[in-house]
Amino acid sequence: MELTRDEKAALSDLRFQKSKEMLEDALFNLKSKRFKTSANRSYYSVYHAARSLLILKGIDPAKHDGVKTMFSLHFVKDKTVTLETGKIYQELMSLRNEADYDDFAEVTEPEAKRAVEIAGEFIKNIDKLRQLLIKDRAGISNK
Repeated sequence: MELTRDEKAALSDLRFQKSKEMLEDALFNLKSKRFKTSANRSYYSVYHAARSLLILKGIDPAKHDGVKTMFSLHFVKDKTVTLETGKIYQELMSLRNEADYDDFAEVTEPEAKRAVEIAGEFIKNIDKLRQLLIKDRAGISNK
């Protein structure tokens, strides 16, 4: 099913709202000293922010690696976002994978705090770009 520009913008808004909620959860878990969960939620905040941007180009990968690859290909490679922004996604994905799947992994308070901080930076940058693409309706793929 093909989405219209308005549907893509609405879905982008929905996904971005989820991104902000995940960041709030990350901060709550950081304050509660649940550092692994905070790292997990920080990653998911950037994951949903990236998906909110990708859908505006008609791109909707089904898997986490697909989101990472498509985000890099369509926004980092062409310098629409900075390389540092792309590295944030990779850093948080790696931290989340370690925290979730490595039986002996520990996430320290400084690591969790950094994850929350850089996730906030990431979603702030993504939202600026999203707003530009939505405002300039030509930026939303017609596909």
